[in-house]
Amino acid sequence: MKTIPRFFLTFSLFLSLTLFPALTASAQGGQIITITQVDTSKFPQVTVYISVTDAAGEPISVSPSSLQVFEGGVQMTPTAISAQGEIGPLTTLLVIDNSGSMYNSGKIVGAQNAAKAYVEQMRPQDQAGLISFNTQVTVVQPLTTDRAALIAAIDSLVPDKDTAMFDALVQGVNTLAPIEGRKTIVLLSDGLDNMSLSGLEDVITAIGPAGLSISTIGLGDPEKSGTNNGLDEPALSDLSTRAGGAYRFASGPDALVDIYEQFGRALQGEFSFTYISPSTLRDGINRGLTVKISDSAVSSQYNPGGVLPEVSGSSLPLFGGILAGLLLLLVLPFLFRGRGAKRENATAQASSAKGRVKLK
Repeated sequence: MKTIPRFFLTFSLFLSLTLFPALTASAQGGQIITITQVDTSKFPQVTVYISVTDAAGEPISVSPSSLQVFEGGVQMTPTAISAQGEIGPLTTLLVIDNSGSMYNSGKIVGAQNAAKAYVEQMRPQDQAGLISFNTQVTVVQPLTTDRAALIAAIDSLVPDKDTAMFDALVQGVNTLAPIEGRKTIVLLSDGLDNMSLSGLEDVITAIGPAGLSISTIGLGDPEKSGTNNGLDEPALSDLSTRAGGAYRFASGPDALVDIYEQFGRALQGEFSFTYISPSTLRDGINRGLTVKISDSAVSSQYNPGGVLPEVSGSSLPLFGGILAGLLLLLVLPFLFRGRGAKRENATAQASSAKGRVKLK
């Protein structure tokens, strides 16, 4: 492997580990606590979104006063707490597999009914969009609060070949990146990705700066995994776990409505905890994060971003001097190299002149 490709591979791995918040879940006392998203778009203001559900994925009611958040082991004082069902606008991208296999056994009809049920659950302040994927990725409906437009877009889906799932997810993440507040992708697929230029790690890396969750639904036969008719259940489960979401297996199209509605209830039933980080610079360093609710706790981390560290105003002169010195160190070798080349040319010319013979 050449040095440059190896450098970029290492750098990409670094980004995926540092920019992407480690979103983890803890199951204690019959409740599952999940840090679903860390919003740093207004850093040093940090908003942590927290899901508390039972083993079946249904929201559990807990008192907001029992919620504690620690950064770097220090308890944070909230500037705002949203109780269950009171979080701000929720933005959802419905990403639906529209390959030819989805038109067997009533799969696409079940998917359409389930997606429409999710839309019907939306609150007035929520918005959603629709992306379909087959051989290509298509934005069927941009983000909107118009339920009628969303339902019409869902009904308009038509089949095609192949499955470009990861490409669709990367496009979905990029679409949601500039959106503030709680945002999520709900993915439905019945098969293996056989068309994407992107892969799972590309999706994970893209999520880093965007800060969102991905929940996945597998519709198919996991026993046929690895075949054209199979379901890549390990990839779907791994993706949702690493992206702060949930994975559900649908045994058939009739199970989809319940799953989509449950996802909607869980998302709308989250808490949010907002605080000001004591480390106010975007220095690219991971911050330890712990959420405690009564006797249960979950630990994670987030990254404020910033490949180059920010510098406070009082340190700008010092930083400028250091930067100038570094630039000088970079330039000096080229200056000396240039002078050395001139000396070599002068010496060569002198030697050539001595070696010439004058003809009379």
